[in-house]
Amino acid sequence: MMVVVLPSLALALLSLLPAGAEVPVQPDFDTEKFAGMWHVAAVASNCSVFLKMKDGMKSSITVVSFMPEGDLALKLIWPLADKCQKFELLFQRSGQAGHYTAAQEMRDLRVMETDYSGYAIVQEFKRSGEEPHSALQLLTREQDASPQLLQKFKELVPTMGLTQDMVAILPRSDQCTKDIR
Repeated sequence: MMVVVLPSLALALLSLLPAGAEVPVQPDFDTEKFAGMWHVAAVASNCSVFLKMKDGMKSSITVVSFMPEGDLALKLIWPLADKCQKFELLFQRSGQAGHYTAAQEMRDLRVMETDYSGYAIVQEFKRSGEEPHSALQLLTREQDASPQLLQKFKELVPTMGLTQDMVAILPRSDQCTKDIR
């Protein structure tokens, strides 16, 4: 996930759930309210690359925008030891607002819950490769997540087929804030 591995990590970080499981989507999802900058405050994933790297990770930045046809564009900025790694992902809107897919990568992304102004919980499941990967992310508008939000996130982890040892609470980092635009 660093150079070649980092994109896989991002995909895994945006991935989660056993195949065929039904994941809820935020009712009446509002793309205008959801767009903008988010901090990745916590992640749970069964991706082997993530599990190897999680202890050294820091909070990253995700900038969400929506295309006129409703597709979801993500700009991801990950702080590494000596630089900021940037890349972009595009998801097509499925039949339901808040549910997006990337057919070529066999990824499924869902905004499970959000209050738009403070936090969001996002789930992604990636089916390609030898093993499917799942990830659950806690996104926050401010870098620091409250203990209540972290607890809520941790309580969701087992319901998504993940375990607590797959969780990383990411320490804040201002390393890449100048690279947002």
